[in-house]
Amino acid sequence: MTSTVPALGTCTAEGSALQAVLLDMDGTLVDTEGFWWDVEVEVFATLGHRLDEAWRHVVVGGPMTRSAGFLIEATGAAVTLAEVTVLLNAGFEDRIGRTLPLMPGAARLLAELSAHEIPTALVSASHRRIIDRVLASLGPHHFALSVAGDEVARTKPHPDPYLLAASRLGADPARCAVVEDTATGVAAAEAAGCQVVAVPSVAPIAPAPRRTVVGSLEVVDLPFLQSLMTYPQPPSTG
Repeated sequence: MTSTVPALGTCTAEGSALQAVLLDMDGTLVDTEGFWWDVEVEVFATLGHRLDEAWRHVVVGGPMTRSAGFLIEATGAAVTLAEVTVLLNAGFEDRIGRTLPLMPGAARLLAELSAHEIPTALVSASHRRIIDRVLASLGPHHFALSVAGDEVARTKPHPDPYLLAASRLGADPARCAVVEDTATGVAAAEAAGCQVVAVPSVAPIAPAPRRTVVGSLEVVDLPFLQSLMTYPQPPSTG
């Protein structure tokens, strides 16, 4: 999607070095990481294979090519990556068509960023068809643009999606705050040089330089994100 992005000088709060906010989707704004695993379990069950629960941490947060490729190899299923991708996307679309729960604090944060005209992008490893369905529920007006996993040569954990989003917004990646829920997404954002807020959804994420770990999106607001642009960083909260 595209939209007109106001000049950065008029978008950021006075005195703040924050230039843009880049948000992950699954597990960060919408409570769908479990949806993906449930669909993967169902799809591979129809192929005659049972998924090991331990594999959930391997596939979470990654691009479908990596996640589905791993599951095909791990199970030995007689299916191609292209075939299983179609099945997984169809199953996921069916689930979000029935319900799409937001993560606690997501609606409030999006409304706050919009009210202060902070340039905001949705950056996801999910495919465009999935992102557009979710955007319809989140409110596309909250985002200046979105980047899908099937629109970049290398998606997360590579920095490409975040570098592309920052470039399109005319922002310095070092002045962008990224909110992510998985180690894969955090790795992508950090490789792009962004300041990162990690809100772990499935697996723990440890604090690190340029990374702040919080227990819930409910503690993330505009002043919090602006504070990431200064040192020292705010303490991690549980």
